[in-house]
Amino acid sequence: MANKDLVVIGLLGTVLDAGKGVERWDGWRPTVALCMYEDLLVSRLEMLYEEKFALLAQTVKDDIAAVSPETRVNLTPISFNDPWDFEDVYGALHDFARGYQFNTEEEDYLIHITTGTHVAQICMFLLTEARYFPARLIQTAPPTHRKRYKTPGTFEIIDLDLSKYDRIASRFEQERETGVSFLKSGIATRNKNFNRLIDRIEEVAILSRDPLLLMGPTGAGKSRLARRIYELKKVRHQMTGDFVEINCATVRGDAAMSALFGHIKGAFTGAVRERPGLLRSANNGVLFLDEIGELGLDEQAMLLRAIEEKSFLPLGGDREMKSDFQLIAGTNNDLNLMVRKSRFREDLLARINLWTFRLPGLRERIEDIEPNLEYELDQYARRNGTRVTFSQEARARFLKFAVSSDARWQGNFRDLNGAIIRMSTLAPGGRISTEIVEEEIGRLCATWSPQEKQIEDEMVEQLLDADKLAEIDLFDRMQLAAVIKVSREHHTLSEAGRTLFNSSREHKKTVNDADRLRKYLARFGLQWSQVQGENLKKPTLS
Repeated sequence: MANKDLVVIGLLGTVLDAGKGVERWDGWRPTVALCMYEDLLVSRLEMLYEEKFALLAQTVKDDIAAVSPETRVNLTPISFNDPWDFEDVYGALHDFARGYQFNTEEEDYLIHITTGTHVAQICMFLLTEARYFPARLIQTAPPTHRKRYKTPGTFEIIDLDLSKYDRIASRFEQERETGVSFLKSGIATRNKNFNRLIDRIEEVAILSRDPLLLMGPTGAGKSRLARRIYELKKVRHQMTGDFVEINCATVRGDAAMSALFGHIKGAFTGAVRERPGLLRSANNGVLFLDEIGELGLDEQAMLLRAIEEKSFLPLGGDREMKSDFQLIAGTNNDLNLMVRKSRFREDLLARINLWTFRLPGLRERIEDIEPNLEYELDQYARRNGTRVTFSQEARARFLKFAVSSDARWQGNFRDLNGAIIRMSTLAPGGRISTEIVEEEIGRLCATWSPQEKQIEDEMVEQLLDADKLAEIDLFDRMQLAAVIKVSREHHTLSEAGRTLFNSSREHKKTVNDADRLRKYLARFGLQWSQVQGENLKKPTLS
């Protein structure tokens, strides 16, 4: 700084800098004091002032000339319609910053943030932090014991690029990491894609009240994540209402209308009293509609209006009700396909599809099985007051099975949770043995195999004719069935490809998952639209 001129930019203090006659020297005036420090030589002061305070500005300029003849003062009028209006003040200061000819090669700049309204001080800080002012901040303070002008008080220079700001930034990062951990229930997940997904969900959850759409297979954790999102917003005082949840597959017709929107007395047979409905119960909170694709078209239309207008009519009523809720929707269905089949409203999907997140199934996150195993054991201990552990051999055996191709995890985390509960319940003395693990593995395989194999066979048989089926090996048939299954869990070729090639893609210089999957399907004469099953009957169990 010794080789450069020091320029200070600051606002005239219309109260602190004021004073008349010789008595004005008895008080501390920050703009005058700014030019009196022996270890701070101000070459030029750019003093911003409102036109109506022109006389005061001239007086302060003259007084600075008396105490610091080497400081040149430029008076620059600036217009505030309302000095307490953020938009007005920020706009005026922003215009000044954009128009000022900064010469950082020859001058160093300080922004004086002691004077002006609180609004002006905040705006000066923001413009400096955003580097519209290529400067540091200077804050001045009066002397501890008020004396005459010979004691200007103290000053502090704040560089927003240095350690103090870094510590502030690190606190925000720590808070963000805490929020991410909260959404994951404190589980130290290892899957990179899942961790990136939760990072983005945390960011959106804090910043937005728009609908969220959580997609993924049954048991992937949509309901638990929705509740954690609500709890995160609640702890940050963004919600004052409740978390209200319903599985839309459990209600139909008038029951669905009544459950969601409420009803008036006598609206239908059995409506002996008024019912408020879940939308009203979720006012100022979160409404989680799991399996939203199961709603009827009439309920979808009313829900769309309630999302957009925050109002709706209860069943049988003619007086509108109000509810300001945030919607989180969950589904394991392809809603785009349902739109094409006229089973889901396109306008509702467009409204809830603003923030869509697909939660992967357990088979797509095998590296997270071990930390989730620990989580489930902790949950069991918390519920039952009994700590259960694995023997070393039993733990190794279960984890080896859990990440193998034999473990289908058809019910995803529900299957894992059920397995831990069963093994923990049967563990003598709180110790899970290899015998218990083997028994549980047998139970899981018996549960999965018949159902899964039947569905896989049906999927392949629907797509290939008898002659084509006769030409392919059992190995290829089983692999194709797995590819079809994963493909039907995703919306696009790229999404399915990322899941199917999640390991090999990391070692390729150029990645085109969609093209790899398209070429694989072409080997069997198949196209993406066929695999998606748009014109096929969904496999069912007899």
